[in-house]
Amino acid sequence: MAHPTDLTGTHPDSSAIHVNRVGFYSALLTALLTAVTFGFAIVAVPTSGANCLAGCFDYPYLDTLGQFPKDYRWMVPAMIMILLYLVFMAALHQAAPQSHKIYSQIGLIFASFAGLVLLADYFLQFSIVPVSLMHGETEGITLLTQYNAHGVFIVLEELGYLLMALSFLFFALGIAPHSRLERAARWVFGISFGLALAALVYFSLLYGLDRQDRFEVTIISITWLALLINGTLFSIVFSRKLKAA
Repeated sequence: MAHPTDLTGTHPDSSAIHVNRVGFYSALLTALLTAVTFGFAIVAVPTSGANCLAGCFDYPYLDTLGQFPKDYRWMVPAMIMILLYLVFMAALHQAAPQSHKIYSQIGLIFASFAGLVLLADYFLQFSIVPVSLMHGETEGITLLTQYNAHGVFIVLEELGYLLMALSFLFFALGIAPHSRLERAARWVFGISFGLALAALVYFSLLYGLDRQDRFEVTIISITWLALLINGTLFSIVFSRKLKAA
């Protein structure tokens, strides 16, 4: 028997198939790019800030040109990862049941803010700081460079990943726990938000405003690990839904 069609002439299940397909590829690619970015970031050994052990760059950080491109390579996959994260979150919102969409909609809003902050931060750092140092244009670079542990770059990362963690909280509320994988993903999102908030409180109480890059490194590790785990989990969830369709 032929399947009924809606007023647009498409099968009722076709939109779900598109959502599941976009969800599968975005989740899988988010997990892969997060792993790649992790690898590049680990190779970039800290040369300033609280985690630097030897050979550290000091204020005003104007002798850091030799670190290009090694210390900047991770930002390229990170920017692609952020874009995939936004597509992934949009797919999760579309896949959420109607009764939960208010939460996933809020999560998508926070995800959009997080993506905007982080993309701008990484793109500006990669595009401005090295070339400015190459041309000897050093005015204002001290505040912008990633080597300044309490500069603009680090603070924007903190803000961006805090917003990402907040988006995780609302997606944890928006995901319908139809399977064990989805229940596990809810816990991963919820726990990652709790850990991010606890880290902010801990480092703020311990160091006040002089957190340097301690909280930044911690929240990046938390959010990236959550993306890696849930990207993998949801690639399986969406794959199963595609096969079922």
